[in-house]
Amino acid sequence: MRIIFMGTPQFAVASLDALLKAGCDIVAVITAPDKPAGRGQKINQSAVKQYADANGIKTLQPEKLKDPDFLQELEALKADLQVVVAFRMLPEVVWNMPPKGTINLHASLLPQYRGAAPINWAIINGEKESGVTTFFLKHDIDTGDILFTEKVTLTGKETAGDLHDRLMNKGAGLLVKTVKGIESGRYHEHPQEELAEGMELKHAPKLFKTDCLVDFNKPAEQVYNLIRGLSPVPTAYTVLNDKVLKIYNADYEPGEPGIAAGGFVTDNKTKLKFATKDGFISVTDVQLEGKKRMAIEEFLRGNKL
Repeated sequence: MRIIFMGTPQFAVASLDALLKAGCDIVAVITAPDKPAGRGQKINQSAVKQYADANGIKTLQPEKLKDPDFLQELEALKADLQVVVAFRMLPEVVWNMPPKGTINLHASLLPQYRGAAPINWAIINGEKESGVTTFFLKHDIDTGDILFTEKVTLTGKETAGDLHDRLMNKGAGLLVKTVKGIESGRYHEHPQEELAEGMELKHAPKLFKTDCLVDFNKPAEQVYNLIRGLSPVPTAYTVLNDKVLKIYNADYEPGEPGIAAGGFVTDNKTKLKFATKDGFISVTDVQLEGKKRMAIEEFLRGNKL
């Protein structure tokens, strides 16, 4: 099959690499346009663009997916199948173009956690398992018929970054299995509507800064899950002495805190603990506004509280 791959970040590179190594015919890659980034406004290429260039794969970078010139070029590639991993929403004129359709790899066990941030929300909500799903694209986001899924068990200690890497690799293998299944005709489509029947669905909307502010009035375990679910990005934070303190990692201690929620205790050496509704959050990896990220011991050496 002639395959067009669509993706942008590092998460998608593992899938593209796995497809190539499995002998799939990737005729082109569609990825985000190059854009300036950082203080020097240096032109930044997506991780997928860099990989495609290094492996001699034709790359298209349309600003608008309905642009007539782009659609003409896309059609001329005569792809049998399109594969989408961590890309933007596609208009129907794009996803409906190939005769075998367009498939997507999603980092959740659909129909749960449809949306932009499934990895983060699974951790924030303290889930015991997560996984990856492949499905055919249709009109509504993340609602197409499911092809294959694969589960992973969560320990309750991993960060969103840890789960990202696990699902990135797990998803790459599942995507190869899916493409080979479509090529051979050995697959079944499972409508999400049937799977969702009687199920309380949890969603994974885009995260905003307001979602990242820690509310220490909540139970310690919930705060701990929020910190894990936002690490390393977009990162949970609180305000300490009128400055933003990002919290990348922490432990939690259940029990009676004895001080008001949001208050803290420290030995100014190795421990900084914030009181919650029912215990403490002991921060271990932080970044104070205007400073670099550091372990709590280093932070306390330079900041007496």
